[in-house]
Amino acid sequence: MTDTRQGVPPAGRHGAGQVVVVTGGTRGVGAGIARSFLAAGAHVVVCARRPPESPVEAGGAAAEFRPLDLRDPEAARTFFADVAADHGRLDVLVNNAGGSPFGLLADASPTRQAKIVELNLLAPLYASLAAYEVMRAQRPAGGSITMIGSVSGTRPSPGTGAYGAAKAGLENLASTMAVEWAPTVRVNTVVLGLARTESAHLHYGDEAGIAEVARTVPLGRLAEPSDAGDACVFLASEGARYISGAALRLHGGGERPAFLDAASANKQPSARERVSE
Repeated sequence: MTDTRQGVPPAGRHGAGQVVVVTGGTRGVGAGIARSFLAAGAHVVVCARRPPESPVEAGGAAAEFRPLDLRDPEAARTFFADVAADHGRLDVLVNNAGGSPFGLLADASPTRQAKIVELNLLAPLYASLAAYEVMRAQRPAGGSITMIGSVSGTRPSPGTGAYGAAKAGLENLASTMAVEWAPTVRVNTVVLGLARTESAHLHYGDEAGIAEVARTVPLGRLAEPSDAGDACVFLASEGARYISGAALRLHGGGERPAFLDAASANKQPSARERVSE
């Protein structure tokens, strides 16, 4: 029987030999994703406006760095065309670049809010469109695109309202791409929960604060960058060949509803209490 599978990069089950681009892959979660692909045997290209302070390395290999301002659609087109020309193909794109400082909606200017939406929604759109131009010509293999979403896009996000709105839009965008670009290119979203990176203190405070926040997660800890990386390697692999348009909740069980702790009836131990037992 003829195998009609498409959207599966021409590599091993765990990503060996793939050509992978990770946007914002020079630090934090992005660097963790890049390291997971390197450890799986992929050739990884990371991009950002500035080079990393030290090479992103794993498994005896280092990621290749190329500068790119993802907010420039033409620069993105040139970038992905050059990667494909230099390496023969483009198998995987992970749209990781993004983020937002803390600030209440009414305290930031409309221009500031627009820039946050541009970075977290429009930039991944530009990158995906540019990558798709390359991937759709790679029949029958095609390619795989993974968006790095956030739980901020699935619930109220006080202090990062524009960011949460952009991440909600990103998940919707991915599901639309999965329909429009099938069967050649698969598109999925990793919806990341609270994560521990080198900038975690900006969101959660000192080590004591980080530990307190971690205890609110049912699994008892924050996500590590490698957790996101392993999920991305899987979604780009042969093992995920029939997964497209999916949103993988990578949040350690989510966030315990506040009313459960406030209510005086039907009391159950919280994750914090279970960890301390």
